[in-house]
Amino acid sequence: MPRTILLTGAAGGVGTLLRELLPGHGYRLRPADLHPIDGAEDAVVFDLRDAAAVRAAVRGVDAVVHLGGISVEDSFANILGSNIEGLHHLYEAVRLEGVRRVVFASSNHAVGFTPLTGGGLIGSDVPPRPDTFYGLSKVFGEGLASLYADKYGVETVSIRIGSCVARPCSPRMLATWLSPADCARLVHAGLSAPGVGHTVVNGISANTRAWWDLSSARALGYEPQDDAEVYAAEIIAEHGELDPDSPEARLLGGCFTTVEPPL
Repeated sequence: MPRTILLTGAAGGVGTLLRELLPGHGYRLRPADLHPIDGAEDAVVFDLRDAAAVRAAVRGVDAVVHLGGISVEDSFANILGSNIEGLHHLYEAVRLEGVRRVVFASSNHAVGFTPLTGGGLIGSDVPPRPDTFYGLSKVFGEGLASLYADKYGVETVSIRIGSCVARPCSPRMLATWLSPADCARLVHAGLSAPGVGHTVVNGISANTRAWWDLSSARALGYEPQDDAEVYAAEIIAEHGELDPDSPEARLLGGCFTTVEPPL
């Protein structure tokens, strides 16, 4: 099992949570981000658009957990540089340095236009239906991971993350929540499961109101322990139930399906 992990995007919301939780699963982290990370003197600072810097950051690690890049909708030019070209730099660095495992933070927004009205849980095998340029970059990332698995033997688990925050704060998150502890469990499964090739999994907790099927994640050894339902009464009292006519209730990507990129 890989032990020394390059954690990109370590200053972000999910990255900050995993910096605290992954060492408990036996990993030594090399945190990395575009900007210095408070309290992490051993952090590596680099830009994903700089191929040489990316390769230097990858050198000597056993695996990569890639959270880096732009995590919201942005102009296509910005998404192209960080999320598409930057990800290619990362996979080239991984290939050249002989790293054999990546856990890639994909997103529900890679399939955001998937309707929620078809009945049954949504599997991880649904076709791409990105809802934004950001979601499109995650479709590219899953495709790139598939290519590098088949052509070069670099194995990847792509996690279509729902809403990874300390606690759910909206009716939508009662379905999409991925607790920090379950996120760490899922990343650990992605790092330690044998023979994954390129595997796409849905990233949520064991939510009573889940829209997603977790079969492919459970096949890796993921056993979620948390359920957003413990927050349901409080959230519904404050916000009410989802409006059935709203994008939040009709489409997996929710309001991202209506977002326009900045000029």
